[in-house]
Amino acid sequence: MPPILPPTNKQPQNQTQNIQPPFSSSSMDLLLLEKALLGLFFSVIIAIVISKLRGKKFKLPPGPIPVPIFGNWLEVGDDLNHRNLTEYAKKFGEIFLLRMGQRNLVVVSSPDLAKEVLHTQGVEFGSRTRNVVFDIFTGKGQDMVFTVYGEHWRKMRRIMTVPFFTNKVVQQYRKWWEFEVDSVIEDVKKNPESETVGIVLRTRLQLMMYNNMFRIMFDRRFESEDDPLFKKLRALNGERSRLAQSFDYNYGDFIPILRPFLRGYLKICKEVKETRLKLFKDYFVDERKKIASTKSTTSNGLKCAIDHILEAQQKGEINEDNVLYIVENINVAAIETTLWSIEWGIAELVNHPRIQKKLRDEIDAILGPGVQVTEPDTHKLPYLQAVVKETLRLRMAIPLLVPHMNLHDAKLNGYDIPAESKILVNAWWLANNPEQWKNPEEFRPERFLEEEAKVEANGNDFRYLPFGVGRRSCPGIILALPILGITLGRLVQNFDLLPPPGQSKLDTSEKGGQFSLHILKHSTIVMKPRSF
Repeated sequence: MPPILPPTNKQPQNQTQNIQPPFSSSSMDLLLLEKALLGLFFSVIIAIVISKLRGKKFKLPPGPIPVPIFGNWLEVGDDLNHRNLTEYAKKFGEIFLLRMGQRNLVVVSSPDLAKEVLHTQGVEFGSRTRNVVFDIFTGKGQDMVFTVYGEHWRKMRRIMTVPFFTNKVVQQYRKWWEFEVDSVIEDVKKNPESETVGIVLRTRLQLMMYNNMFRIMFDRRFESEDDPLFKKLRALNGERSRLAQSFDYNYGDFIPILRPFLRGYLKICKEVKETRLKLFKDYFVDERKKIASTKSTTSNGLKCAIDHILEAQQKGEINEDNVLYIVENINVAAIETTLWSIEWGIAELVNHPRIQKKLRDEIDAILGPGVQVTEPDTHKLPYLQAVVKETLRLRMAIPLLVPHMNLHDAKLNGYDIPAESKILVNAWWLANNPEQWKNPEEFRPERFLEEEAKVEANGNDFRYLPFGVGRRSCPGIILALPILGITLGRLVQNFDLLPPPGQSKLDTSEKGGQFSLHILKHSTIVMKPRSF
């Protein structure tokens, strides 16, 4: 046998170009994979040991059998949309548990249990759980929507209520909302394609919603969709929504040993967050501070919302980061969700011409042909109210509400709920369960004038919770309902809304997110002006 020679450092001349550097991308990936597998092995051992040593016994809700480390993730996957969770409810019952890696996910799907979580035990289940992405976009709960239940939440809610969520705000700004819808109508009429091949109305409605909310926040509006600042803001908010609502990162959130594979994704999230907050600060908050230093009120003598919020900062109640995260909440929670609902409402009216005509006839009969719908008028138009309610029932913008969490061990329906469990209320299923509703798959506004005439959107019936109910309900209901009524009402009374040539209906396929539901394809709509 020839002797084994020691390795030499010399390489043949023709091979040197093929040698990868010691820390190339591929070698780093292999190193990362090796560490992840090693971590997985030790985590399995630790999990088994802990499970054997734990003296505490829980009577947990039913659900699929979990496996160590991964729990039910290998079976359930990342896509936890409302329809998938409904299928599990049909199998396991009105309360079930999914063990998603290290996280406990409890889903409730009955009105009685929704009442228990949101109202009866509203304090126990009043906190919010965040994931690795929402930790980034909310500064680990420095906002109002995703902070834990406690003193900070109470303070933020109080500070936001006066400038945003009161009837006084509605009366102060309703004429501007009516003005913005009029601007949409005029722009549509100027576009010759709108009554022939059709237009994607959503882009113009998006500008309308930004103007509605930025006027309240900053006494500002954008003149057109081509405004450079509006385009930048819209792009950043869109990217934030895409990143946060995606199910693609769930694996790294559920299973910490896989989190290193999210490094690139989380890096993008951090960059988007920092860019957005800087834009909010430089172009809006600081600009408003300059204006406030010379005059403390708007042109009509009333403060805008950011003035109230900056006063709270000056008093030391909140800091600058809290101010920016309030702006972040409004940019997403108020603008996008209302826009989704408007888009759903229009799509359903296009696909149901009988309902569209019935609504138009009601407006003409009660207000008179050509008399434009105002906010006070919406209360005189029961069928318009029913159309809004039915849109929010069938196409609920937040079908699972915003997730709740119990900070401490709790009881629910006789089951033990371990501390820091993520609690989802499947509000979409509550409002679409055939055991609770007559033909729920149909878009039928008449139900809210007939068998469901007493049901309101404010949570007076736990089968119907489009805005939630209780301590952590959405305060934006007071703005969303009148904006929806004014927008849908004026569009229907000014246009015949039709599908584009060659189509009998619009595609209403859904696109679900972490807790969002919007239309998959933004529809092209033919809008033929009416003559009065």
